[in-house]
Amino acid sequence: MVRLLGFFPRRLSLYRLAFIPKSALVGQKEGHPMNNERLEYLGDAILDAIVAEYLYTHFPEMDEGFMTKLRARIVKRKNLDQVASLMDIPRLITLGTRKEINSKHIYGNALEALVGAIYLDRGYPLARRFFVRKVMQQHMDLARLIRKDSDYKSRIIEWAQKNRVEAVFESKEEHIDHSKSPSFVSVIRLGSDECGTGRGSSKKEAEQQAAKQALKTIQ
Repeated sequence: MVRLLGFFPRRLSLYRLAFIPKSALVGQKEGHPMNNERLEYLGDAILDAIVAEYLYTHFPEMDEGFMTKLRARIVKRKNLDQVASLMDIPRLITLGTRKEINSKHIYGNALEALVGAIYLDRGYPLARRFFVRKVMQQHMDLARLIRKDSDYKSRIIEWAQKNRVEAVFESKEEHIDHSKSPSFVSVIRLGSDECGTGRGSSKKEAEQQAAKQALKTIQ
């Protein structure tokens, strides 16, 4: 357990509970069922906060739409199932019915419940450290998740992250002809170099065009 977590747990009962799926039919002395559903519910909410904070900090130039889509991919059930398998979580789960054994979703559920257990045991900072260091950095390929979004801005941000170069978009509104709707111009800087300029009817379109030109430049 310490190897999995990276720290010593205090309330071991919480961590044992995190690995008991609903179908395991483990009961307390009073006869009430005991499973990880409530911890999973809590962990799901904590994960959303952790991932949102991480993306906000590490992608300062990206808009809400990008961060929302990437967060959804990170916490997607299929992705969490795969990551939980890589972390060897399946061997810790208390199995129940044959149906449950054949369901890989219990792996991701257990990972969420584990985050909930850490939060209750050691607080948000340690839950965040665990998920970022032990899960995201070791078992998730953010570049691959970003590539699922084929727009130019996402691709140039991915390149900048990989090459440890700061990518900054400088956008402003232009009023060339007052009889028409305003247009926007955007410049992208990679480090200290201006690598692309774009124009469009919206800030988003201008940034996409600037990113497209920058991709041609670096390639």
